[in-house]
Amino acid sequence: MAIPTSKDAAPPSRQLSRLKLLWRFARRYPSQLIAALAALAVAAGATLAVPWGLKQAIDQGFRPGANPALIAPYFEILLGIVLVMGVATAVRFFFVSWIGERVVADLRMTVQRHLLTLDPGFFEENRPSEIASRLTSDTAVIEQVVSSSESIALRNAVTGIGGIGYMFVLSPKLTGLMLLVIPAVIVPIIVLGRRVRNLSRSSQDRIAGVGTIIAEVLGAIKVVQAFTQEAREASRFAAAVEATFAAARRRIAVRAVMTAIVMFLIFGAITLILWEGASDVVAGRMSGGTITAFLFVAGIVAGAFGSITETIGDFMRAAGASSRVEELLAARPDIRAPASPVALPKPAHGALAFDNVTFTYAARPDAPAVRDFTLDVAPGETVALVGPSGAGKSTLFALVQRFYDPTAGTIRLDGVALPDADPLDLRSRIAVVPQETVVFATTAYENILYGRPDATEAEVWAAAEAANAAAFLRALPDGIHTFLGEAGSRLSGGQRQRMAIARAILRDAPLLLLDEATSALDAESERLVQDALETLMAGRTTLVIAHRLATVRSADRIVVMDGGRIVAQGKHDALIAEGGLYAKLARLQFEMAA
Repeated sequence: MAIPTSKDAAPPSRQLSRLKLLWRFARRYPSQLIAALAALAVAAGATLAVPWGLKQAIDQGFRPGANPALIAPYFEILLGIVLVMGVATAVRFFFVSWIGERVVADLRMTVQRHLLTLDPGFFEENRPSEIASRLTSDTAVIEQVVSSSESIALRNAVTGIGGIGYMFVLSPKLTGLMLLVIPAVIVPIIVLGRRVRNLSRSSQDRIAGVGTIIAEVLGAIKVVQAFTQEAREASRFAAAVEATFAAARRRIAVRAVMTAIVMFLIFGAITLILWEGASDVVAGRMSGGTITAFLFVAGIVAGAFGSITETIGDFMRAAGASSRVEELLAARPDIRAPASPVALPKPAHGALAFDNVTFTYAARPDAPAVRDFTLDVAPGETVALVGPSGAGKSTLFALVQRFYDPTAGTIRLDGVALPDADPLDLRSRIAVVPQETVVFATTAYENILYGRPDATEAEVWAAAEAANAAAFLRALPDGIHTFLGEAGSRLSGGQRQRMAIARAILRDAPLLLLDEATSALDAESERLVQDALETLMAGRTTLVIAHRLATVRSADRIVVMDGGRIVAQGKHDALIAEGGLYAKLARLQFEMAA
């Protein structure tokens, strides 16, 4: 299930409409919005009051025969206006910035919560590194617009519109001439703005690609260095960075051209209009104070609309970034809880049944990973799944956890078909020890506690003891509260495996899925952990994927798989006596061990 994508060819108005996503989050804070808008209105009003004060000072204080003392009150008023403008601007900045930070924080949390509901198939088709880029670089662009560009645009829009109104009061003729310029300004904004938006989207995609390469290479740094591929990876990264720079350069060039055209049109028009105004002053049709105020307001209006043209590019970038984030929110999981989920019975028994299950991955539609698989696992029974790579063993684990739904057939837990139950309820009854151990970049304590977050520290230590992990945990610099590094880099492979087993022991679930849980342990640790697992497995249903056949001799039943099907099942000795695939696998392994 690929991320749903939007059409880049949409008109600018539609592109900017994608910023509605941000409004959905911003309107949650009406008090802050009202405070920001009020401060914005006061600041804009104070800005426009400055030219009014200048007009009064010039017309009243500088007329022939006027008392020089009359000038003071007008400039005192101007100082008061400037003070109000400064305070209002500070208040506006605080609340707008607060809203911007809050909106982006809420957006990131909402997207992350939504991503956690998507099934693993989504992340197989969409690279997690690219998704992470959307949550970081794209939201950073959005943050800039919401906390800065949006404020600038609103302030300048209010100031510009208010300024035009005041200019009408001062001189309708000059203002009318100035408004004729507006269509000439809007056209390049629309035409070039569309180009900026497309280039912005391309730039964001390039940035995401850079982030993907960084995550991939640093995550496999040992392999890179082991194969001496540092130069190759540096070259690949440099090519991606240069492509990002080239995309950004094209966007900047178009924005620069747009800004130059618009600014020339605006200030060129002002120059011509003021030329006409100067003629009116000379002819006595306009006072010096009026033309001064008109000049001042015209400068404010020109600066306001000029600034808006610059923020248009930011809005286009934010529209592209917002659409990329919204695409994540638009993704819908293939695996979800039914409208009226069936409750799993209590207490749990752990009975597991596969009824003619067939499953095919979307990437391999002509090669079913599991074919006509039928198996009943009784409560408390331990069943080992063995077979060559690609036999379908890991796929069965994924189906049991309902990461996928079977293409055909049914899987039941305690008599309830998995699609009829809530996936959260289902998975809460399962403990897993994967073959590829996952250790989070936090403390050892938090990693084990992941199995059951409400457990006490004593229970965490008990799980560590049972998994033969307590000794090395006590030896860490800060004991069980030691930070383990990225992916548990401070631990050996065997230690990470025992951490995962401790997590599963703490889970205390009725159904255990063990994917070669002792594969990374030395002989002594394997014996101790195997003893712990046998104690844990007692009275619980357990499925064991076994690549090392020596670890499953004591299983209640061994199921031999090949090509997604069951080809044999029984106890170890019986399967050896039968010959066939199991006997062949056992002979190969024991000969290699010898």
